[in-house]
Amino acid sequence: MDKGATPADARSFVVTNRSVLAIAVPMTLAYLTTPMLGLVDTAVVGQFGDAALLGGLAAGALIFDVVFTTFNFLRSGTTGLVAQALGRGDELEEQAVFWRAVLIAVVAGIVLAALAPLVAIAGQKFMGAEPRVSEAMGVYIRIRLLAAPFSLINYAILGYVLGRGEGGLGLMLQLVLNGINIALCFLLGLKLGWGVAGVAWATVTGEFLAMLLGLAIVVRRFRAAPSLPRHRLLDMAAFLRMLSLNRDIMIRSFSLLAAFALFTRQGAQFGTVTLAANAVLMNFFLVAGYFLDGFATAAEQLAGRAVGARAATPFRQAVRLTLFWGFGLAGAATLIFWLGGAGLVALVTTSLDVRGVADIYLPWAALTPLSGVLAFQMDGVFIGATWSRDMRNMMLLSFLVFAVALLTLAPAFGNHGLWAALHVFLLARGFSLLTILRLRLRTAFS
Repeated sequence: MDKGATPADARSFVVTNRSVLAIAVPMTLAYLTTPMLGLVDTAVVGQFGDAALLGGLAAGALIFDVVFTTFNFLRSGTTGLVAQALGRGDELEEQAVFWRAVLIAVVAGIVLAALAPLVAIAGQKFMGAEPRVSEAMGVYIRIRLLAAPFSLINYAILGYVLGRGEGGLGLMLQLVLNGINIALCFLLGLKLGWGVAGVAWATVTGEFLAMLLGLAIVVRRFRAAPSLPRHRLLDMAAFLRMLSLNRDIMIRSFSLLAAFALFTRQGAQFGTVTLAANAVLMNFFLVAGYFLDGFATAAEQLAGRAVGARAATPFRQAVRLTLFWGFGLAGAATLIFWLGGAGLVALVTTSLDVRGVADIYLPWAALTPLSGVLAFQMDGVFIGATWSRDMRNMMLLSFLVFAVALLTLAPAFGNHGLWAALHVFLLARGFSLLTILRLRLRTAFS
């Protein structure tokens, strides 16, 4: 993407396959480093041969992910607002959006770091695990939450970079972050023998160093741009708009978490083996999601820029091309899972019972990329366009539809019904947003 826009050329950009892939490909690679980091954490702690340490790490990571999902809006919300400012050719607003996001990140991060002991205690009570697992979990949470200000600022930095359409820079920052983290995991966790504490300190250090690098890049860029007046940064209406956008994205994220939690809870009602098989199969959907997220990110930036420029043609091009690539990737993933899923299940688990059950429900899992791709892409479009209220409302509606499907289908058809309800949820999300999109197009660019 170009390095900037001016009022004269803000409306003139064209969305092409190349512009979509320039964002989607590097960000897909960046997103794939996240599960790799999780594998390294697990492998390092696993070398100690203590199941309690592994359990504490897994439980602590789960609590941490739930807490930080709340603040993911700092990435996606910033992307949409920066992309729209880029589309308008408003360099000052690009800066202002970034610094507003950083202010929110600093305040929220300090609060989270201060509340780390309480979060640890709450997590331990919620999990109700054995004492040694709870102890390891508490150590992990208390240390890792010290990185909260750095992590949230990194969300803002990545949101700004992606809002500019600079997928390559976003990939570099994520590689630096996760590369430092992985290297320090081995050094602190394994070589120095710090175990769970070493893994947590590796994250704190990696987030801090990545933040310094990201801020250095962004601040250097701002020095070459017009100076930002203080009144522009502290524009209360703009702050309220950002907070409203962030609130809606947060509600959407919690609803999504609640749906997956209900799916897991219902699976547990069908027995331990079925629960384990569902967990194995859900990894197929999650892996496909990392790939689909790359094209959803492209949709955020390109749709947001088009809305900022009030350019209907590029907006339609962005929707059409990101959907084209998204459905193509989803179809390929479904084919791979359908044909090779049994082998992949065998790689994940050695339990013959779990393998047998997983093979029965494999077709349901294999189809999740296709049923979910529209939801991923529409989320990207609506976040970029900052139509957050519509996205929030359609998510709540879809969650209600999912709950009804779950209560109806699971008792009647068992685990088949549970998987069918998940597909209903994904399809409801995608098609409800597509319906609203058609209504929005009638007024958004008039």
